[in-house]
Formats: sequence, structure tokens, C-alpha cells
Amino acid sequence: MPGREPAGFLHDDAPYLRTGQGPPLVMVPGLTPGHDVPEGSQRRQALASARPLARDFTVYVINRKKGLRPGESMSGIAGHLASAIEHDLGPPVFLQGTSTGGSVALQLAADRPDLVRRLVVVAAAYRLGPRGRQLQAEMARLIRAGQPRQARASAMTAMLPGPLRGPARPLSRLAAGPAVPADPTDVLVTLDAEDAFDVKAGLPRITAPTLVIGGGRDHFYTPELFRGTAAGVQDGRVHIFPGWGHVRTSRSTATAHLTLGFMLAGLPIRPGP
Repeated sequence: MPGREPAGFLHDDAPYLRTGQGPPLVMVPGLTPGHDVPEGSQRRQALASARPLARDFTVYVINRKKGLRPGESMSGIAGHLASAIEHDLGPPVFLQGTSTGGSVALQLAADRPDLVRRLVVVAAAYRLGPRGRQLQAEMARLIRAGQPRQARASAMTAMLPGPLRGPARPLSRLAAGPAVPADPTDVLVTLDAEDAFDVKAGLPRITAPTLVIGGGRDHFYTPELFRGTAAGVQDGRVHIFPGWGHVRTSRSTATAHLTLGFMLAGLPIRPGP
């Protein structure tokens, strides 16, 4: 029944939401204010992302572990997800990561290739681009200064075309309000880990067939980083939407259809009637 999808915590305090039917497919979302079971607008967004895949897969939307330790690396963060997959899902799994979730997915696929059957990386690459590091460093600075609403508003407006940023700033601060966490520790640990994240040397360890989907005008990554990620894994390909930014690439139905087609190609052929 819609609205009654199973949700809770998997092994190692990994918050999840489950929907669909079929082999397990793990979706790792982008940066979120907190690491908890999604509710309200975050739940609706998670279900909207999972819906195109849920007819053919059991989709687990799994966030970062709740209660990260300060100083944890991206490898440590991916290790918590690996524990949840091993303990609860029965690997190998189909794996998709978007934005920060793409960083986690790449790290997991490099550290534990035995857990990943197919991999789709959306609006992410083996490291942040220079502009992306600058934007996320500013977010972290504002959060540490006690201005989490301003931090999210800054990130939201930075991804808009230049002429729209000023007019959109007051609205973005209002939109960011409900998503401000009481305790920002988890998001700060994640931001610090992604700032230091660079898995280029580990890409050859990724054995799962991999699709990288990016936008030609992504503020966080360059097309060269998308192409380099696909070229670095053992079996990779890349699709770049010219003129698309980070948010459009992350949420487009075209991205969902590419993801679905690529994942379905990894299923065994069913005999006909």
C-alpha cells in the first residue's frame, strides 16, 4: 500500500526505505541534512526516485549510517553500507549512487567489488571538481558557524543560472528551513570525507559493469571527471547530457530510464511462455 513501505534501520544503523519487488537494488542518495529514516518531503523524494526501478527490483534507498564518528573517511562510510548489504540483503546487489551517494557507491565498489553486481553513478565522479570542493567547503563553514539554513540556501542557489541566484536566495532560505537538523554532526563528517575523497587509484578494482551519468554543466564535477571515472573502471561507459546541471541530471526521468535499462541488462534472460 502506498505510504506504508517498510522502513527502519539495517545492520550498522543504516537508515532505509524499501519498495518494489525483484532482486535487491540499493540506491544511495545525495547529501541529506541528517541520517535518519526519511519522512515527509524526503520520503516522497526517495520514493519518486525509486519508483521507476521498483517494478523490476526491490529497491532499498539507504542513507549513510546514523551516528558517524568525526574523522571517518569515505572508505569508512562505505564500509557501514557494506556491512548492511552483507548482513541484510544477500549480495551481490545492483547499486546506484547519486551525487554524494555516488561517491559512497564508487568507494564501496572499489573496496568490496564482491558486493556489487552492476553500478550506476549519477552526477558523481572519483573526486569532486574544484568548484564542487569550494561549494561544499562553504557549506561546512556555514554549518560550523551555526548557520545551517544559510548553508543549504547557499548550495541551492549556487546551482542556479547566475541571473537567478539573487532573486532565489530568500526563497531558498525558506525552503531550507524544514530540512535543518538539530545535530549537524553526520552531515559535517560526510562533507569532510567527501572533501578528501579521491578514489581514482582504486577504480581498476571495480569489476562490476559501470555506467556514469553526468551533466555538461554540473557545478560540482567536470565532464573530464565523468569520463575519467568511466575509463578507470574495468568495464565502464559514460553518458553526458550537454547543458544539464547537477540537479537536473540527478532527478530527470531520462536518467532514471538510462539507469533502468542498464540494470535490466544485468538480469538473466527469462524463458518465454
